[in-house]
This record gives sequence, structure tokens and C-alpha cells, in this order.
Amino acid sequence: MPPSAEPLEGGAALDALEAAVVSSVAAAKGGGRTPVILIDGPSGAGKSSLADRLLARWPAEGVPRLVRMDDLYPGWDGLDAGSTALGRNLLEPLRATGRGAWERWDWERHRAAELHTVTGGEPLVVEGCGTLSRENASLADLTVWLHADDALRKRRALARDGETFAVEWDRWQAQFERFVEREHPVQLARLVLDVTAAGLAEPRPGTTVEA
Repeated sequence: MPPSAEPLEGGAALDALEAAVVSSVAAAKGGGRTPVILIDGPSGAGKSSLADRLLARWPAEGVPRLVRMDDLYPGWDGLDAGSTALGRNLLEPLRATGRGAWERWDWERHRAAELHTVTGGEPLVVEGCGTLSRENASLADLTVWLHADDALRKRRALARDGETFAVEWDRWQAQFERFVEREHPVQLARLVLDVTAAGLAEPRPGTTVEA
């Protein structure tokens, strides 16, 4: 889809996503690669809910694994660091050797926690702000950008995470805007979607910190 086109909405967005997943996974496996799907977009756009829905209704071959960028950011100033770590530690070695890793950030203790290893073969889905850098997108088989109205997504995000995110909103948003200006992620997206009409951007039960 050209970046200038209007986002696909609602059920059409989901249909387009599932069709793209099927073709991308088949192409990756045919080429001997681990299928990699990246989902990006601003806070509150519905990335996590869309990823949950996609895994629950997985339309392609294999058993997908999900990595959330919330687990990679080293704190509230860590959007760029998380994006870089995704490519350097997980996507690049996974493509080159069939084995990559990511390190979880412990938000309560404010320090790095355990290392998670990912081996090649089964599809990998990564969702979160900062996934679609130019470098990361070059290592993916399907790139997705979620669009949402600014006022609406802020209301959703703050309703979901409450005061935890409210005090950090401007700080996080400034980082994300710099990322968008530098990396132009919409132009890197094969699909530009707005899933608001499908009800996929509602808060997930139990969510505490999510950007």
C-alpha cells in the first residue's frame, strides 16, 4: 500500500493483514528465513490488541512467537535503545545465524533482567513503538503501521495505564516524534491500518505499563 493512501479500516484492515501474513510467511519459509512481522504505530493505536488478535486467529503456517517492545525499552527514555537492541540482538543474528536474543527490562527494579533466546523456524511477531526503523524493516518480511486519531489514542492509552503513563506521556511522545521524523516508519510499512472500527484498540486486562 502506498504511504499516501488512506489506512484500511475495520474488518477490511483485518482481512488485509491476514492475507499479507499468509503470503509473507510462505515467502519467508520458501526462502529459508524465519518469518518476521513488525507492528508499529503511536501509543494507544492498538498495536498490542492487534497482535493478540493476530496470534489468536493465526492464519498462516507455524506457531508464532510474540515479542513486545515494552519488555525491551530500558526505561521511559529508552525508545531508541529498545529499537536498536531489537535489530542488533534479535533480528540481525536471527537472519544471519537462525538464533537471536532479547533482554527483558525490569520496570520495577529499573534494571536489565533475564535473557530470552529465539531460534529460527517459527514466525516471529514484534509489536511496539520503534519497531519500524529503516534497519529493522530491512530484516522483516511484513511491516505494519497502525494509524489512530491523536486525541482518541491518548484517551485510550491513559485509560489503560492511568497515572503511570499520564505523567510520562509528553516525555514518551517527544521520543516517538523524533523517531518518526528520523526513520519515516509509515513509508516503511507494507500495510497501513486503522483497526479502531474493529474494536481492537481497547485496554487489555491486567496491563500496567505499555507504550
